[in-house]
Amino acid sequence: MTAAEEQESTVHTRTAVVASRVGLHARPAALFARAAAATGLPVTVATDGKDPVDARSVLGLMTLGVVFGDEVVLRADGDGAPAALDGLVTLLETDHDA
Repeated sequence: MTAAEEQESTVHTRTAVVASRVGLHARPAALFARAAAATGLPVTVATDGKDPVDARSVLGLMTLGVVFGDEVVLRADGDGAPAALDGLVTLLETDHDA
């Protein structure tokens, strides 16, 4: 495997604290799922003690039961993953209910 191939297969991780007052429910979950899908990358979201879910799935996000102030872990791999994750963290750390 070349260095470039190895870098592409590296899983990148970010943590975020959810700022929306309703957590990842309804509108914030839909906004986040659309943004995750727009990255074109396989992105997952997990909370402490729960299995990761596909970040593109509104239903999956809602099953995590994430509320305001919860910390979530985002993971993605592929070209552009660090920048994509940074953008998704910014989205999660913005109160879309204000």
